Amino acid sequence: MIIINVKEGEPLDRALRRFKRKFERTGVLKELRSRQAYEKKSVTKRMQRKKAIYKQALNQEKL
Repeated sequence: MIIINVKEGEPLDRALRRFKRKFERTGVLKELRSRQAYEKKSVTKRMQRKKAIYKQALNQEKL
């Protein structure tokens, strides 16, 4: 369970934004989406490799 302490005088939108960030970091939504449809391990590994190659290419462009 995610707990957000709202400080005195803090706007509600700021607290809500902190909650959303904290919720996103837990990875609950990502896991839920991945469980909606079964994906073979080989397909998952292939996608991870593609992402890694893409990220590496982006890092090479920056240098």
